[in-house]
Amino acid sequence: MSEETRSETYAELAAVGPYGVRPGHALITMVEPHPGHERAYNRWYEDDHYIAGAMAMPWIYAGRRWVATRDLQLLRYPADSAVARPVTAGCYISTYWITEGRYDEHMKWTVAINKRLNRDDRVHQDRTHVFTSFQNHEATLYRDADKGPRDFHALDHPYQGLVVEVIDSADAGQRAELLEWLRDEHLPARLKGSASAMVTVFRPTPLPGDRMTYVKQVEGVDTRLTLLWFLEADPRECWEESFAGLGGDVAGSGLGRVELMAPFVPTIPGTDMYVDELR
Repeated sequence: MSEETRSETYAELAAVGPYGVRPGHALITMVEPHPGHERAYNRWYEDDHYIAGAMAMPWIYAGRRWVATRDLQLLRYPADSAVARPVTAGCYISTYWITEGRYDEHMKWTVAINKRLNRDDRVHQDRTHVFTSFQNHEATLYRDADKGPRDFHALDHPYQGLVVEVIDSADAGQRAELLEWLRDEHLPARLKGSASAMVTVFRPTPLPGDRMTYVKQVEGVDTRLTLLWFLEADPRECWEESFAGLGGDVAGSGLGRVELMAPFVPTIPGTDMYVDELR
C-alpha cells in the first residue's frame, strides 16, 4: 500500500496565491567542504541535495551551482572580510530563484524537508556554511536595456561566470541610500560596455528559528546588500578591468564597505570538474 501523500491538497493549493515568474526571492548558499571531503561533497550535492533539498521544493523554479578554483579564490577581497574567514573560504556557491510572494510557503516546506533529510541521513556533515541566506529581490539592472535574457532567465542562461559582491552599510537608513546610489549611478556606469550582462541586488532576511542548527543565523539583515553579477566571459578575463576597483568605488561613496568580492565559474553538472583545483 502506498504512503498517503494528501495529493488532493495540491489541486487546492495550485488555485490560489501568486504564480508569476519574477524572482522575488533568492536562496544564496556558499559552502566550504572540509579538506579531504571535496569530491564526496560535490557528488552528494549534485546527486541528491540539489534536487531533494532545493529544486523539488515548491516555488523554487531555477537554480545553478558555481565553483571557485584556487586561482579564483585568490582574487577575492577584502582580506579581512566580515563574510568569509578567511576570505578564500566557501569554494562552492548555489543560487536559486523563488517565485515572488511565495517566501512563507517555501520556508515552511524547506524547514520540514531538511529535518526529514537529516533524519534519513541524507545530509553531508563534512561542510561549513560560510554565507547562506534567503534574500529578497531589490533591483535588477541590465547592460543592454531590454535586449537579452531577463533576470528570471539568469540561472538557466549559460553565463560563463558569476561575481558575488556583499556590501555592508552602517545602518538601515544608510542602506536605503546605498541602494539608491547603486541603482541610479554606480551600477549603470559599471555595466556599460562590460562583460556583465546584468546585476541583481538582494537584501537578506532572517532564517526561521526552527532552521537546522548547522546553518548559522543571517547577519546584516538591516544593513547588508548582496549583488550577483552575471558574466558573459570568464571572470579571470575581466577581473582587473571590471571588479578589482569596486571596493574603492563603494568606499568612496561613503555609503558602505565591500565585505566580499568573489568570482566563480559554473560547475559542470554530473561531473567532478574542478574538484582537484580547489586547494
